[in-house]
Amino acid sequence: MTSGLPRRFLDLLTRPRVAGAAWWSVVSRLPVYLMSLAIVLTVREQGGSYAQAGLVAALYTLGMALGSPLIARRLDRRGRSAVLTVTAVAYPAALAVLVWATRPGGWEQPAAAVVAGVVLPPANACMRSLWARLPLREEERETAYLWEALLTEVLVIGAPLMLAALMLVGSAGLALTTVAVLGGLGTLGLAHTRLPPGTEGGGGADPDGAGPEAPKEPRQLLGPLREPALLALAGIMAVSAVPVGLLTLAIPAFVAEHGAPGGAGLVYACWGIGSALGALWLGRSQSRVAPQVRFPRLLLAYALGTGLTLLAGSQAGLAVALAVGSAPIALVSASEMTLVSGIADGRSLAEAFTWASLATVLGDALGQQVGGLLMDPLGPRAVFAVATCTALAAAGTAFACRGLLTRRSAPVVECAA
Repeated sequence: MTSGLPRRFLDLLTRPRVAGAAWWSVVSRLPVYLMSLAIVLTVREQGGSYAQAGLVAALYTLGMALGSPLIARRLDRRGRSAVLTVTAVAYPAALAVLVWATRPGGWEQPAAAVVAGVVLPPANACMRSLWARLPLREEERETAYLWEALLTEVLVIGAPLMLAALMLVGSAGLALTTVAVLGGLGTLGLAHTRLPPGTEGGGGADPDGAGPEAPKEPRQLLGPLREPALLALAGIMAVSAVPVGLLTLAIPAFVAEHGAPGGAGLVYACWGIGSALGALWLGRSQSRVAPQVRFPRLLLAYALGTGLTLLAGSQAGLAVALAVGSAPIALVSASEMTLVSGIADGRSLAEAFTWASLATVLGDALGQQVGGLLMDPLGPRAVFAVATCTALAAAGTAFACRGLLTRRSAPVVECAA
């Protein structure tokens, strides 16, 4: 039933001058999905308190939030080689300083965490902007964004398991350093792999053909967020990420209430696995529907799926509710990427993808904060209800903005016959 989609993935990811960038980008993104956890484990291993570990991890995230749009803007203007090479070296170096040259309690460790977050290689934004520029047919591009969404789910589940495996043979600090170096090597590979002619953005070239002497737009703080459609899309994604943060707090509380606190990890795994399977099962037919049409529909399905948690009466029931209800999540992410590639100016694709990702991160963080405040007075079931209402609000906003999200001409190279 799902054989067609894996075959499409394989055809895409083994194509000459596409496979190199795609697979190097997987390696380069390993640190993204486990570094906050690795930092907490390392600081604790060094004798720091949970408060100190949380502060260092939070400052790393803050640095990432502050630096990622600026790094992505430089990527759009200078091209991938220079920016990725510099960050590929600076990022593991900053983390090595954090692990091996600082200790909890001083100012040096928080400072190193901020620097590491700022210079995180923009592998996500780079690869997603490359998918928009590569000479692909429209259905192939849809497959590429679905692969990106599925890869996120796989890395969210698999990267922490890799960290745990590395810690079996060494310390948390050594595991963190190893992953950072692997990410740097993957970024170097992505920086220097060959691509089809005409794919590169930045480097002084004007993708609209005006030439290097064309007048440049004045620099603006918000960059591509000046586009109302992209601003609306980022807002929708931020709201739709709030339920994820709420559930992150409510799931372990619910499991603990039902007498099996050790089972929270398994329940979380069902959440991610359901999203991945949903992408494989439902993704093969998504390209038949215009992205601005399917995006609000998928958000509505996501909201209804979130509401299934209200029916759970046991740990097993919650696991099933999450596995079934999470089926649209990766598809929502894939549709969002398709919309970004169509809405954003071709000269600022990497930054546009970064703002969209950052909106999701901020929404998730807000949901976790609100979930923490609501948990004690209301309990997990009430938090599930708040998550469902918030998801419905995101879907309603997406339906209202359908006209605004209509795609412009995609900034891509024509696919050769």
